[in-house]
Amino acid sequence: MKLQLHISAHFDQPDFIQDLVERLAYRRNELGFSKERMPRGLKAVETSSTETYVSGTMAIDFNDGQDIIHMPFITCFLFTCIKGKTEPYQLIWSSSLS
Repeated sequence: MKLQLHISAHFDQPDFIQDLVERLAYRRNELGFSKERMPRGLKAVETSSTETYVSGTMAIDFNDGQDIIHMPFITCFLFTCIKGKTEPYQLIWSSSLS
């Protein structure tokens, strides 16, 4: 018999995380790397990253919803944004560091 497993995570303070990432994405100081001359076919981008601790609850649902395990977590996340020459900062990567 094949069991289905569903895993979801709910953050305790999603507004705080969103605010943190928006501040990262819209920082005011530009280092100017996107203005450097690049070899043909390549494009310079500026990167900006931040590391923060995030807490929440992970739900593991198996046996068609009959059994659900709720497990609290605290983990460190890394968020990275990039910016091209004429583009705004965009979140391109986030990952748990645990």
